[in-house]
Amino acid sequence: MSVQTASAQTALAQSIQINSSYLRLKRGVDIVFTLLIAPFVILVGLIIALCIKLDSDGPVFFRQKRVGQNGVEFYMLKFRSMYVNNDESIHSKRVKEMMKTSEVLTKDKHDKRITRVGRFIRKTSLDELPQFWNVLRGEMTLVGPRPPLPYEVEEYTPRDWLRLVGKPGLTGTWQVYGRSRVNFQNMVDMDIEYLNTQSFWLDLKLIILTVPVMLLGVGGA
Repeated sequence: MSVQTASAQTALAQSIQINSSYLRLKRGVDIVFTLLIAPFVILVGLIIALCIKLDSDGPVFFRQKRVGQNGVEFYMLKFRSMYVNNDESIHSKRVKEMMKTSEVLTKDKHDKRITRVGRFIRKTSLDELPQFWNVLRGEMTLVGPRPPLPYEVEEYTPRDWLRLVGKPGLTGTWQVYGRSRVNFQNMVDMDIEYLNTQSFWLDLKLIILTVPVMLLGVGGA
């Protein structure tokens, strides 16, 4: 564990006391909800998989290394939305530039690396459906901060590390209220506020509000 991670954990522990019963309930909800929605995810997933294969060459799924709770790395699953063999340095440079300024966190709508099907599934967040597998594995949760990429975390300040104290989520405060509308520091503030106030009812509210965000493609690429 890095010094930054330990510092973040200490700082957050001093500001809040997370109820162990809530954490057990949260994990239980993750498992039950994921199993209940599994038939829908599988059906929609098969349709998306077919569209991806017909649209471009390459695998259906995309595995990407992300940084999870307490800085532990894991591989997050997504439906592939880009052409294969892309140069990731372009995205890395853009992200690091946005992190250092007040520029809103947006995706390049004219990114030529994205396939036709990819643009639709990214806008509606359907590319993230495979992450329910990460939820079942306990690497992610239904509601929590967005899991960052390793090269994002390389730029984190000790305060930014606070958002890594919580388990990363499929949806959350930023995904519902701030997606492509706020800058990096705003996102950090929203994540820290969530971690300080998280509860079963807040999680339920965010899950419900995620549905219209997906259907309307609010803030999507």
